[in-house]
Amino acid sequence: MYLRVLDLVDFRSYARATVEFEPGPSVLVGLNGAGKTNLIEAAHYIATLGSHRVATDTPLVRAGASRAIVRAAIAHVDRELLVELSIEPGKANRARLGRAPVNRTRDILGALRLVLFAPEDLSLVRGDPGERRRFLDDLLVLRQPRYAGVRADYDRVLKQRNALLRSAYLARRTGGSRGGDLSTLDVWDAHLARHGAELLAGRLELCAALGPHVGQAYDAVSRDRSRPDGVAEARMSYLPSWEDASGRPDTAVADIEPVLRESLAAARTSEIERGITLVGPHRDELVLTIGDLPVRGYASHGECWSYALALKLSAYDVLRTDGIEPVLVMDDVFAELDSDRRQRLAQTLEGASQVLVTCAVDADVPAALRGRRYLVAEGEVRRA
Repeated sequence: MYLRVLDLVDFRSYARATVEFEPGPSVLVGLNGAGKTNLIEAAHYIATLGSHRVATDTPLVRAGASRAIVRAAIAHVDRELLVELSIEPGKANRARLGRAPVNRTRDILGALRLVLFAPEDLSLVRGDPGERRRFLDDLLVLRQPRYAGVRADYDRVLKQRNALLRSAYLARRTGGSRGGDLSTLDVWDAHLARHGAELLAGRLELCAALGPHVGQAYDAVSRDRSRPDGVAEARMSYLPSWEDASGRPDTAVADIEPVLRESLAAARTSEIERGITLVGPHRDELVLTIGDLPVRGYASHGECWSYALALKLSAYDVLRTDGIEPVLVMDDVFAELDSDRRQRLAQTLEGASQVLVTCAVDADVPAALRGRRYLVAEGEVRRA
């Protein structure tokens, strides 16, 4: 798979832009603020229906325009697939797949498999647990688009359950009875356990697939000079909200669901007292370690970069094992790496079906990745 054409109308800084890509490495060169990342963001939006930079769609639409349009031609082995998205803040986005409108925007998920690494991804190792949960869920959807529905169902039930607990909490605080009826909580527990078990089972299976790749990828891009063998092993483990750090949760939906229901029942008193759901996949953690120490709070800046890179390279490797090689994107990455890590990363990326790289300084990109060049300036993109 590779991205052959990216066409933008009123997206971010572009009134109109069309870029034709080819397999192998391509480098987008331009000054900071020229619009390189806007192009990458548009491709990422086609792949995930989300931005890696902002939480809402409003900033994606060029100032003065009412909507933005992103089109992509995606080449597979024996066919080409056209995808179009109309982004309209305040309204439901609309999508077309192969020139035909789809009933739900999320029906286009899976058309483009893309793994993006950007400076914002340092939050994967330095940020709150929610960043790591989102990483897992986004990758789940890339592998199996049906998880977009599972994720949406879980979020919907969680929102309803939290609203019920919150109303009971407020009624208790004010001494009134209105809004304090918890008679339907058992029903919401059942819904949360069912959808939560399916989401959790997917995450656990994914972590099992990612684990071996994380250690290999970290070793490939980083060497710990303080160790005799030059390697500090990178590991990851999934910690459910009802397990201690040594727990080994079941991985089958049928096994997880009753445990989750029991855990919700055990936490009910605390939940009513606090007015929020305390048990479920939304409270879980992905624990990242280098050697015997957690990455968060202990790792150096370089180690954090290497670990974040390892997570994204592992995601890329897992997707490749499914039989469809994804597009790999490196957004302004090489400027943050020392020369040794640059070369190691370039060696790791050799042979990829398609790699898109952005940079402000051409010399930052190792020679192995200097394929086709595109100059980005003043709202225009042209082949060098």
